[in-house]
Amino acid sequence: MKKISSGKVREIYEVDDDKLMLVVSDRISAFDVILPNEVPDKGKVLNKISEFWFDYTKDFVKNHVISTNLSEFPEEFQKEEFKDRSMLVKKLKMLPIECIVRGYITGSGWKSYKENGTVCGIKLPEGLQESEKLPEPIFTPSTKAAEGHDENISFEQTVELIGEDLANKVKNVAIEIYSKCAEYAATKGIIIADTKFEFGLDENGDLVLGDEVLTPDSSRFWPASTYEVGHGQKSFDKQYMRDWLKQTNWDASNPTPIPDDVINTTRAKYIEAYERLTGKKF
Repeated sequence: MKKISSGKVREIYEVDDDKLMLVVSDRISAFDVILPNEVPDKGKVLNKISEFWFDYTKDFVKNHVISTNLSEFPEEFQKEEFKDRSMLVKKLKMLPIECIVRGYITGSGWKSYKENGTVCGIKLPEGLQESEKLPEPIFTPSTKAAEGHDENISFEQTVELIGEDLANKVKNVAIEIYSKCAEYAATKGIIIADTKFEFGLDENGDLVLGDEVLTPDSSRFWPASTYEVGHGQKSFDKQYMRDWLKQTNWDASNPTPIPDDVINTTRAKYIEAYERLTGKKF
């Protein structure tokens, strides 16, 4: 199989003119650097969480999944090493933007708000505190950088990239997916503070949800039980790993191995997110 992409976490193989295989590795990245250690089973957890959300949202948005069943994969992928961490998907014409939806003010959004009261050009109410829920979710797209950081862009810049009709459609669909899924996650004790979606167009020009959906890698998951406005939150995502790297002044230019206890705690957080959301044991 021809490998056409190897990202920080995913490997993409071309099956034929209209199908791809996505394989999710156990690699973990932080601050745009792939860390020296893998997190055991992380790829399986991410794949299964995405599978859950693709199924949950399929009634109101098309998605790229053809099969997650090993026996329905191309013969080359019918091996134990690909089980639970792979998807056979439709090939799409991917849009050149990351579709970020924020329901809470945190991260780079909080930094921007403190500076000028806006996030990606959107004026927000005065007096918000860190981690506070926004009056309504906002759509704050960014570019897709081949290397380094993605850059936040305004809605007007999105219109320039993909046209007004498609930009409005993507914005509305992204906010709808976030709102419905965040409402569901809240019933499981998880706050989804923000997330990133990727969309493409199929052969009919229809908008299709692709890549990954509402995983701990593409979203901020906070436990509702410890949520408190006014500071950063505990999380089920890789923020724990980021915080550890910051606290130890870990040097990305000379990456040393991560201690086992940090890897094991990170793995446990990913698994807890999966089990809470799906109600299934990992």
